[in-house]
Amino acid sequence: MDILGATLRIYVEDLDRAIPFYEGLAGGPAQRFERGGVQVAAVGCFLLMSGPESQISVLRAVSATIAVTDVEETGRVLAGLGADIVAGPVVTPAGRNLIARHPDGVVYEYVDRRAA
Repeated sequence: MDILGATLRIYVEDLDRAIPFYEGLAGGPAQRFERGGVQVAAVGCFLLMSGPESQISVLRAVSATIAVTDVEETGRVLAGLGADIVAGPVVTPAGRNLIARHPDGVVYEYVDRRAA
């Protein structure tokens, strides 16, 4: 399992207003998509999210997004180390992901850029 980096999860009220700041900060354009009623913009190492509080409150339980080479392999490694795989792997607009609760109780999203 190779960890490639981490993404900071930022919850904003107005995604359109927030994007230009983060594009300037990260030096590149945002990649936008929607998932489950939540508007998302990936800008460099930032993942901006905006949507109904009922959806955002669920997302706030995840501490960070960690990029890996293969979420299936990552799931096996995590489970072997005592983590609980809460969801996935599933296909997303940006690749595949899984959600895992580490033995210390912290929840992380793991993603790869592989197509299904």
